Amino acid sequence: MKGIVYKSTGSWYVVKSSTGVFYKARLKGKFKMDGFTSTNPIAVGDVVEFEMEDEVEGSVMIFNIEDRKNYVNRISPANKRQHHIIASNLDQSLLIATIRDPKTSLGFIDRFLLTCEAFHIPAIVVFNKSDLYTEKDLLLSEERQKMYEKIGYRVLVTSLTNGSGLDTLNQLLHQKVTLLSGHSGVGKSSFINHILSGANIKTQEVSEWSGKGLHTTTFAEMYDLPNGGVIIDTPGMREFAIADIPKQELSHYFPEMRALVSSCQFNNCLHINEPGCAVKDAVLNGVIHEDRYISYYNILESIQEKEW
Repeated sequence: MKGIVYKSTGSWYVVKSSTGVFYKARLKGKFKMDGFTSTNPIAVGDVVEFEMEDEVEGSVMIFNIEDRKNYVNRISPANKRQHHIIASNLDQSLLIATIRDPKTSLGFIDRFLLTCEAFHIPAIVVFNKSDLYTEKDLLLSEERQKMYEKIGYRVLVTSLTNGSGLDTLNQLLHQKVTLLSGHSGVGKSSFINHILSGANIKTQEVSEWSGKGLHTTTFAEMYDLPNGGVIIDTPGMREFAIADIPKQELSHYFPEMRALVSSCQFNNCLHINEPGCAVKDAVLNGVIHEDRYISYYNILESIQEKEW
């Protein structure tokens, strides 16, 4: 039988079969050990093959995983030498951010977008809680929207309180597999409850068969949307550590820099101190936004010491 992984607790999984039946699942021992370098051999969104283990309990054994068309990962919070796959087989990603209460830093947004670029996953940025924005906040959100739209990203400004922007957002989710991410407190859970017709996701607990509570700092969960499509909710993250991107390749994942790197004087230009740098010239001339360049520099510094 085949199915899709909807939930993970680290050692047990929830799999939805092709006929729509949910099963509790675990891995065969050998399969769990072979060829995996990440902290989680199976991720939410994976297509797997499984066989019945206990019909009475409704438990199954996963014995194969199909090749992923893509996935998003980050450095494991538990082990900096390993990466953790957040979710797989995605059509798009959606980052919920806020200008205030709490403020989402540009560094966090840009690290998320960078990771999506690296795995060729279209990204959408949503600035939520617009009903709380002051006049100054509204101007800032407009500036951020223009900055990201200029380089090709879709940006929305929304409010769950007054419904602003939600119809457009629902249309973007229709019939898509969407990864949903953002800091704790940005309204992610409230948004999910809204689009799931009021279902309270906070009341859903791990069943007794798992033996453990859900590691809410680590694992994702998939939900079916009423009108077609699915969302994969990721736990609120305080930071987004970049995994597996060498410093020499970093600028290729900034769309506005990618088009210019071939014009630099040196083919190994890091766009910091080198002469004849087309990227630095573009920043000075206002073609590349200064805030995006600052994000690039800070991310470059964070991976500077890593050996590849």
